[in-house]
Amino acid sequence: MKHKIFLFAVILGMLGLNSIVTGQSNTRSSVAGSLGKDEMPIGAYYYPEQWSANQWERDLKHMSSLGFQFTHLAEFAWSKMEPEEGHFDFEWLDKILSIAQKNGLKVIMCTPTPTPPAWLTNKYPEILSVNSDLIRQEHGSRLHVIYDHPVYLNYTRKIVTELAKRYGNHEAVAGWQLDNEPHFGPIYDYSQFAEKQFPVWLKEQYLTIDSLNQSWGTSFWSQTYNSFEQIKLPNAARAAQGVNPHAMLSFQRFMSDRLASALRFQAELLREIISLKQWVTTNYAYFKFLPLTDPFKNRADLDYASHTMYLTSGFLNSEGGLLSHRLGSGLELSFSAELAASVNGFTGIMELQPGQINWGAINPQPLPGAVRMWIWHAYALGDAFVCAYRFRQPLFGSEQTHKGIIDTDGVTVARGGKEYVQAIKEIKQIKPNSSKTNSALDNRRKTAFLWDYDNINDIENHRHHQDFDPWQHAYDYYAALKSMGCPVTFLQRDDAFDPSIYPFLVVPAFQLASPELIQKWQDYVQNGGHLILSCRTAKKDMNGHLWEAPNQYPIYDLIGASVSEFDHLPANFPGKVVFNNEQFLWYRWGDWIKPRPMTEVLATYGDQFYANTPAVVHRQQGKGTVTYIGVWSNGGKLEKAVLNEVFQKAGVEVFDLPEYVFTGWRNGHRVFVNYSSQSFSLLLKPQDKIILGDVLLKPGGVTVVEMD
Repeated sequence: MKHKIFLFAVILGMLGLNSIVTGQSNTRSSVAGSLGKDEMPIGAYYYPEQWSANQWERDLKHMSSLGFQFTHLAEFAWSKMEPEEGHFDFEWLDKILSIAQKNGLKVIMCTPTPTPPAWLTNKYPEILSVNSDLIRQEHGSRLHVIYDHPVYLNYTRKIVTELAKRYGNHEAVAGWQLDNEPHFGPIYDYSQFAEKQFPVWLKEQYLTIDSLNQSWGTSFWSQTYNSFEQIKLPNAARAAQGVNPHAMLSFQRFMSDRLASALRFQAELLREIISLKQWVTTNYAYFKFLPLTDPFKNRADLDYASHTMYLTSGFLNSEGGLLSHRLGSGLELSFSAELAASVNGFTGIMELQPGQINWGAINPQPLPGAVRMWIWHAYALGDAFVCAYRFRQPLFGSEQTHKGIIDTDGVTVARGGKEYVQAIKEIKQIKPNSSKTNSALDNRRKTAFLWDYDNINDIENHRHHQDFDPWQHAYDYYAALKSMGCPVTFLQRDDAFDPSIYPFLVVPAFQLASPELIQKWQDYVQNGGHLILSCRTAKKDMNGHLWEAPNQYPIYDLIGASVSEFDHLPANFPGKVVFNNEQFLWYRWGDWIKPRPMTEVLATYGDQFYANTPAVVHRQQGKGTVTYIGVWSNGGKLEKAVLNEVFQKAGVEVFDLPEYVFTGWRNGHRVFVNYSSQSFSLLLKPQDKIILGDVLLKPGGVTVVEMD
């Protein structure tokens, strides 16, 4: 019955009517309120199984006294919960919950499925995933299992059911986290189970082998199949000349569906038992590096999607200056937060480092003030909560030198921990301005960002230019929007494109398109939206085939131009593009555009044998406009300039912030944070009142302004 109520709540939530459902209202404020009394409560991970039980009382009392309002338990503790098959031990978990409750701490309870016990993996080695070299993963790490294997699902059902029965109505438990940073450890699973399931999945998708052969283009290189049973998993490590790109895209969809179904399985188990007051989420991590983990596929299963962020890992984009390794990737934090928030309307950051980490490229110390800045940035992005990973620095295991709120002696507050405490106190003092909960200007520049993992994966499968990184292409557009102060919502192709909500819609390299999607773009523009498309858009159909028509033909009427050819250049001999008498460099992609009458040319190529031909075009259509940016400039500088022009033509005021300076609006206050290596003087109006920080925003600095 509870599951049916939940589904009803999801439907009502989509209609904006979820407040009438009994139980939680599924909003940012309700989730925040379940974790603490503050606008954005802050908590910390704690691992009682890793510490002596006689220290638990001291540690949680200390956590509470520092201002933390919740803790996070048990995602790696299966062997503690079920030390032997069928023998469950929750007394230790009862005790830690009692201590948390005594000290006023709420709890996020986790399912322990990323780390099965040794008795389980030894008894059933078939549940262990297999990498592309066909090497089976072994016990002694994490994320080494096949989440959707029937044997593993059976044991998952048992442990999750026992947990839900015991804590599904516990007053201290605010909500549940499924698994941890869910993904298959090797990314792709090449197990015998996957080999058997792939043809089954394909038959459900394509129905007949003839349909699959046509969709995969198997007449190329004599790849035609006579039956689904002949099909093997596409594996680049075993394909001398590369795998069929259409088969690979299907395999990626298959893998993504498997992971989503495993999460759905756990969510449904919980829904049948837990209180309606408890919510369900999972913490997604590093979208760029885990492209098979699609949070939108579990949109109906989760109350919201949370996210994880370690900013100084060295694997993420940064400003590139002298201090960038210490300040981390503000772009990645912002992108991750807004993508996660787009799933169900809001998010919380489930893991945020409190200092130096141990598994990155160089693992530097954060700049003094950086940890505080990250928390304030999460506040500016609208996060419902922030949770530090972790409270105590471990003394053993794979993360020994990963800093915690507390140092290795178990009592001393670390440098980053002190910044957490400072941010907790500062945010608590910010009083929401109820008369200015929304920024009218922010609403006018609110931008939708069309997002689809199939597009990302299809480009990755064949970049055409080795440097055409589809993630970086998207980041360049996203970074430009953030420097303009635009709130961004990521939409799926099936979402509504409503110009009254999203006046601007950015569509970067959306090369897998359907006639229905192109018509939605057309309707969006006709109804007053401002559409910005980039190179490669609508280059292929949904099977990944080129159109049997001129290049990108389906969007010619939309953009008011044709795109005849495209060019690539070596990075050390870039080409030039001229826009508003300013010159920009490019080398990764350049379309040859022929505009129709009434289509305005915004930018032209400045050299090559096609000098003076259009690179960017713009046209009015219906009540809106369409801009096609057919070139990818170095550093996205041209894209930023064109976006500014589009907003200016629409009469919308934007910021002009330096790269890696970010701003956000919350409860009547505008927050600025600086991830760049240079100080920046804010341009404020006389009536603007600074309530925290200074006009001069230093690297790692935070300024909070009360403004119109």
